[in-house]
Amino acid sequence: MVNTLVAGVDEVGCGPLAGPVVAVAVILDPQIKIRGINDSKILSQKQREALFPIIQKQCLAWAVGRAEVCEIDAINILQARLLAMQRAVAGLTLEPSKVLVDGNCCPLLPYPAEAIIKGDRKIPVISAASILAKVIRDDEMVAYDHIYPLYGFAKHKGYGTHEHLDAITKYGITKIHRCSFQPIKNLLLTSRCNQSSAQ
Repeated sequence: MVNTLVAGVDEVGCGPLAGPVVAVAVILDPQIKIRGINDSKILSQKQREALFPIIQKQCLAWAVGRAEVCEIDAINILQARLLAMQRAVAGLTLEPSKVLVDGNCCPLLPYPAEAIIKGDRKIPVISAASILAKVIRDDEMVAYDHIYPLYGFAKHKGYGTHEHLDAITKYGITKIHRCSFQPIKNLLLTSRCNQSSAQ
């Protein structure tokens, strides 16, 4: 029997000022159509959370890949995104015949791969990956909110909202902030300049 398993890959967390990039690779069962799958950004939180266990249960395989904040700062966000996707595909318990990646570039993979712009809106297997990745990362940022309660991570998930920027200005940065990102980079530079002036 020819292997015709297709993996979809998507990532969440390229834009935020804090937290990891989380990627998911998923292989759906071609015999099962999961109703309601769409781009995670279009779906409500309630819809994503309802689909999350259904996708997990009915897919053939899925895996998570991550790039941590220290890696993002060290290799830049694009490379961190590709690294997270590589790790997600490597974690699959089944070997796909092809990998479909959301976006305009693919990570280096041992399988044929195709990048599809807006693939999370067009290709169900990529949409499924986007839903899993979004729920996993959002849950992690909610957990960080308990560790750093002054920053509002449960609400904005690390994105650069006015609330988040005000908190950074008032309280400084945490271990999960990306020091290579603006405006955190500017904040650190300003802080160093102020220290130098004081000395």
